[in-house]
This record gives sequence, structure tokens and C-alpha cells, in this order.
Amino acid sequence: MSKLTDAERQILSGKNFVFVATINPDGSPQVSPVWVDTEGDDLVVINTERHRLKARNLEHDRRVALSAISQDNPYDKISLRGEVAEITEDGAREHIDKLSHKYLGKPYPWMKEGDRRVIIKIRKL
Repeated sequence: MSKLTDAERQILSGKNFVFVATINPDGSPQVSPVWVDTEGDDLVVINTERHRLKARNLEHDRRVALSAISQDNPYDKISLRGEVAEITEDGAREHIDKLSHKYLGKPYPWMKEGDRRVIIKIRKL
């Protein structure tokens, strides 16, 4: 396990989208843009609905790759590999509001009754 570098933290703390690559059951790649957060020295944290393909893929194969560029300077970029450390529904609704405030400046506007959100914590390898 590796700590996040200062360059990685800088991009991850900005309003930059991160592209998350997971592995489909047939072995093909799947990529999704997501909002992102960090926790501690080595965790990248995303939030999604439990039924989404990326969440289902990560339940079965915990390997993941991430890449992002800075909105301010697209030549500032990061790429890292990781492994899911935890998938939990605990606090996921509050967490999506936190991310929405970061990216939109307001609470998450697309919540629907019955949505099952999950927090996915990815440990950098």
C-alpha cells in the first residue's frame, strides 16, 4: 500500500472528475467519471448507487484504476491503481451531499426515493 502523493492529493481535492476503471464479469474494461474525495493517507473515496455497474464490478473484482486531470491545467494529471478496501451504505447519503457541495455548491439534487447509495473506499497500491 502506498500513500497518496502531494500531486495526487492536489488533483483529488479539486473539482476534478476522476475516471474509474473496473473489470466487467467477461473481463472487458468499464470506465466511469465520478466525483471523488480522500480519506487518510492512502484512500480514494467515491460514491455511487449500489445497482450501478461500477459498484457491481467492484463487489466481484476489487481491482481498480483511476485517472484524472486538473481542470486548471490538463497537463497536470494522475493515474493510480488501487484495491477496494470497503464498500458500505453507512453514511453514503451524507457523503453524496458532501461531494455535491464540493462539485455543485449545493446538496445532491438527484436523490430519489429508494436510492441505495454506497461509499467505495479504494486503497492506493
